[in-house]
Amino acid sequence: MSQIERAELEEIFLEYEVLTAQVDKLFHDVQSKYSKEVACTKTCSDCCYALFDLSLVEAMAINRAFHDRFGFGAERSAVLERAGEADRTLTRLKHYYYKEVKQGISDEKVMEQAARERVRCPLLGDDNLCLLYEHRPLTCRIYGVPTAIHGKGHVCGKCHFEKGGKYPTLQLDRIQDKLASLSHKIAKVLGSKYTELHHVYVPVSMALMNKYDEAYLGLKQNEKKKSPLE
Repeated sequence: MSQIERAELEEIFLEYEVLTAQVDKLFHDVQSKYSKEVACTKTCSDCCYALFDLSLVEAMAINRAFHDRFGFGAERSAVLERAGEADRTLTRLKHYYYKEVKQGISDEKVMEQAARERVRCPLLGDDNLCLLYEHRPLTCRIYGVPTAIHGKGHVCGKCHFEKGGKYPTLQLDRIQDKLASLSHKIAKVLGSKYTELHHVYVPVSMALMNKYDEAYLGLKQNEKKKSPLE
């Protein structure tokens, strides 16, 4: 990867950090105004069992943070072992829900079932604290305040927002669109041969285990120069 590509990638990750700061501000604005309704506490780990996937930019960002935070050692191995266990569980669940859809179960019904599943995040420590809290995904950052996606509202079941009440609501569609745009920028900057790379979403467990190297990212290798004897 050239120095130019590296510099452009860093600019994209800086854009992602700006987005996380904006999301944090939105969360804290709602929390400060509705402190009785937002039930989030330091050791509440309800969101750490939710099922969700990461866009390319978020997956690469948390992968980088993980490698920076954990060198070789028992703690790193323990996280990766938990990631493997979580990923196997998620693979079974996705296979099950795929069969449900093939049998005619509506996407909405499947999503409702999936929302009730509980899989422990591999980054959740024994003390119920996130091992990479400062680098947690956006989904984790907004859990606890009202959100909406495709016009449908959602809120943490442990919070105390009244059903039907009018509250400030984070529009997930806009956040997801921004993440998709940043992911597309990454694929474009890298010149990936995989035209759908920016459409690949993975759970936290897979993001930790992946190697975001030239092979995974589909970097085009320079053609070898022909020998003058050929």
